[in-house]
Parts: sequence; structure tokens; C-alpha cells
Amino acid sequence: MFFLQVINTGAKEGEINVVTGSLVMVLSVFFLVMFVLYYQRRLLKANNNTKRLQEERQANMLRASIKFQEDERNRIAADLHDNAGPLLATVRLYLNEGFVNKDKPAQLQAIYNARQIIDDTIEFLRNISHGLMPPTLKNFGLGSAVTNLFEKINGSGRMAATSRFNSYEEKLEPEKEMLCFRVIQELVSNIIKHSNASFIHLIQNRTGDVINLMIQHDGKGITQPLFDKLVVEADGLGLKNIENRMKVIGGTISFYKDVVDGIYKVTMSVPMRKVHS
Repeated sequence: MFFLQVINTGAKEGEINVVTGSLVMVLSVFFLVMFVLYYQRRLLKANNNTKRLQEERQANMLRASIKFQEDERNRIAADLHDNAGPLLATVRLYLNEGFVNKDKPAQLQAIYNARQIIDDTIEFLRNISHGLMPPTLKNFGLGSAVTNLFEKINGSGRMAATSRFNSYEEKLEPEKEMLCFRVIQELVSNIIKHSNASFIHLIQNRTGDVINLMIQHDGKGITQPLFDKLVVEADGLGLKNIENRMKVIGGTISFYKDVVDGIYKVTMSVPMRKVHS
């Protein structure tokens, strides 16, 4: 009898162990499923956030590109209106309806004056065309265009200007080169106007698939916090153009002062390949 009770007790304990094991297994599976679902939700949320940030970045770049193009159109329209318009109107004055009634010497003088103004208009339009895409930049690339710009500055005697391109053969896409050149022109113009520097130097190098362009000078300059502040102010149009152009080409720009030698530096980093959003 006692033996049967032991057997029954063992059987019950075995059943309890089986039930307990089954319960533990069910709970383990349950928590595993819950963990997987939680992880999937987190992953989905992270993917959605990444997608949202990419969409915002793409929208910002599109807005920057549109603004840049509009600014360029407005500038060209203003130049044509303020310069080419009056020049051509003056030509019309010389060649008006009364032109045929003038004596021959007066006609020849009017033609000569009109021709001079037309030549000035052609030169003005050529300068606009070169401003849109300088011939050196178009034909030989960013390195040659920057070198040419710095040689002109150095030749003026106002400031010692030098540049060093460590890899002339490393070229960006034409649009990127043009926008980089515009940024460099704006930065150099600001340095000449406001810094009272005695020298300006540009260094180019490559890090992986990124082209780095660093401008340094020994005058008065700005650091990143001041740049960020000026960009949002109404009178910071030039700096806004710099920021917009860098956004269009997917690059970055930073302003800082080397505390060791007191030199102000501006570094542009531009990816060689297209940035896929």
C-alpha cells in the first residue's frame, strides 16, 4: 500500500513538473514573442524616423536649390535692368526717327556713338556670361579657376594670396565645382572687405570620397556661433547664399579660429559623389 502511495506521489510530482515546465516554456515563448514585437516596433519607429529625416533633408536641399536659383535669376535680372537696359535705350536715342534727317557728319557721329555703346553692352553681357560660368572654371576646373582668382588678388598688391591644390586631377561634378567656386568667391570677398588681413591661403586635399577646401587668413574673422547667428539675420544675405549653396551640393562648412597661431580658418567639405537621400 505504501508502495502505491509513493508511486502516486511520484506521478503527481512528475505531472506537476511537466505542467511547470510547460508553463515556463509557454511564458518563455510569450516573452520571446513580446520581445520580438517590441523590437520590431522600435525598428519600425527608427526606420520611420530615418525616412522622415531623409525626406526633411531632401526638402531642405530642394528649397535651398530653388532659393539659390531664384537669387541668381534676380541678380541677373537686376544687372540687365540696371545696366543693359539703359545702354540699349541710349543706342535707340542715337538711332531714333530723326536720324535719317540729319546731315551725314551727324549721322556718322551718331553711328559711332551707338557702336561704342553696343560694344560696351556686349562686354557687359560677356561679363555676365563669365560670371555664370567663368571660362577657366569651365575649361580647366576648380583648381585652375581658384589659382587664377588668387593670382589676380596677389597681383593687386593689397594682400598676399596663395593656393595649393594637392590633387588637380580630382574633379567634382560641374555644378558642384561652380557652386564651390561661388562660395570661395564670397568668402574671399568678405575677407578682403572686412578682415584687414595681410595674407590669405587656400589648401585643397582629399579624404576618401570627400574634397576638403580650407581658407585661412590672419585678419579679423568669424567662428561658427557667429556664422550661425548672422545667417538668420536680415543683413546676412551673403552668408545665407553660402549656406544654401553648401546645402545644394550636400557639403558642410565650418568657421573657427586656431587658438595656437590666431589664424581664422574656413573649411569646406564636399562629397565627390552624389548624396543619395
